Amino acid sequence: MTVGSKMQQTLANAESILADLKSYQLETQDQQAKQLFQNLANQMEQTVNGLKQRLQQIQQQEPQYRQK
Repeated sequence: MTVGSKMQQTLANAESILADLKSYQLETQDQQAKQLFQNLANQMEQTVNGLKQRLQQIQQQEPQYRQK
């Protein structure tokens, strides 16, 4: 598995976690839990954005890692 494909897989996993956290936030009635899930989702969103930026850098530097 190449670095590019590992990064794509990691990004997909992080996006899935983000979606789960947002779902949990909507489903719970507990206000403390809602706030917790919101905070975690915000952190995960920053992580997703960082991974996207890094993947773009990899793809620009190493054309063989571009998704076909």
